[in-house]
Amino acid sequence: MAHADLSKSSLSRRDWLTQALGLLSVAAAPSLSFAAGTARIVIVGGGVGGATTAKYLKLFNPSLKVTVIEKNPVYVRPYGSSEVLNQHATMDELQVSYDALRSTYGINFVFDTVTGFDPVARTVNTAGRQKIAYDRLVVSPGIQLLYENYAGYSESVARTAVPSGWIPGEQTALLAKQLQGMRQGGTFVIAAPPNPYRCPPGPYERAALMTEWFAKHNPTAKVIIVDPKDSFVTDQTMMLGWNRLYKFNLPTDYVQKMQDQVEVKQHSGTSMLSWVRGKDGGRTLKIDSKNMRIETEAETIKADVINVIPPMRAGQVAMTLGLADGSGFCPVDRRTFASTLQPNVHVIGDACIADAMPKSGFSANNQAKVVARAIVEELAGRSAPEPLWENTCYALAGKDYGLFVADVFKIVDGKITRINTKQRYLPLSATPAQIKLGARYQQAWLRTFTADCFT
Repeated sequence: MAHADLSKSSLSRRDWLTQALGLLSVAAAPSLSFAAGTARIVIVGGGVGGATTAKYLKLFNPSLKVTVIEKNPVYVRPYGSSEVLNQHATMDELQVSYDALRSTYGINFVFDTVTGFDPVARTVNTAGRQKIAYDRLVVSPGIQLLYENYAGYSESVARTAVPSGWIPGEQTALLAKQLQGMRQGGTFVIAAPPNPYRCPPGPYERAALMTEWFAKHNPTAKVIIVDPKDSFVTDQTMMLGWNRLYKFNLPTDYVQKMQDQVEVKQHSGTSMLSWVRGKDGGRTLKIDSKNMRIETEAETIKADVINVIPPMRAGQVAMTLGLADGSGFCPVDRRTFASTLQPNVHVIGDACIADAMPKSGFSANNQAKVVARAIVEELAGRSAPEPLWENTCYALAGKDYGLFVADVFKIVDGKITRINTKQRYLPLSATPAQIKLGARYQQAWLRTFTADCFT
């Protein structure tokens, strides 16, 4: 993988994973002889997880009948969508077509909304009154945002005044318009979500990209992150970028943890960017959209633009189909991602409970490939192979300041566990050239990852 060039430890991890997956592929290559044309696989959700599952099912066994049920005829990718806010991308560039999956692999698409299913008869019902039969069902419903968890907030408020934009679409466009039109010297507040949530580095990347943009277009603006958490994935490498680019002063406890590896400058004056942690009262309590105020445990902040990223749970269809437990997410068998609540159903992506694996597009893509192979093997009367997964989350602290987190996972004592023990992140001692290369990798990954899922 591209990020591996940034450190020797990443290179060795990449080499090890490549060899392991190669052996797994040879040992468990699926047979194409299973009852040609009779197995019907239905996939609910056409995002990264669903699209990748469909593609790899057909690659592993072209005779399978694969149908994707998706309510939207065009996919709008969430990964990279914050770059619409700083004018580095357009909303049109987020759109991804399903044409290649249909024409190249013969995957059938039904653009409709799932309203229920019969797990005994193995049929899925849709709003368009279709009843679609399956032998195996894969559900990749993504997330839904729990707007009402904050007093004064709702989906209606998000659509009209205080957007979230964590599921890209009209709210993303509204937020971009608000930020790019914000008055000189205005205040932008981002309310970060509690764990677990989609794209762990994402809220902090969004704050950084807008701080960089404001430095050029609105240099007296302020960016404030209010956060219920005291740490986040990539926090040290991200905040080091903030320190270097935006004169952000890291909290003392972070400086103490990092000072043996890198010099952290202390800047005089006030940075454009600030981060209010949970321990300092950063948890959001209430949104006042009329007066553009956000109330946290520590204070009430008057803002010009507020971006709320609320708590999340599995997408609504997971609730409709009875796939989620009391946590709001879907319990699964770790080896095959088969639902533990419904028979002959697999759940992948942000909606599932995957232990140490983060809720990311890369995770969904890896899970989809494991599930596709497991289904093909089980239909052919063989056991699913022991899986390995990898996840890489790229992020930007600035247009030319790239960073990442990269992990390898396997099942240990019945749980998906991170097994890489060496460097997970861009080293704090990375050179300027390595940091800039990380940003180039991020942009290349957006293209190659989309191609792997959808073409």
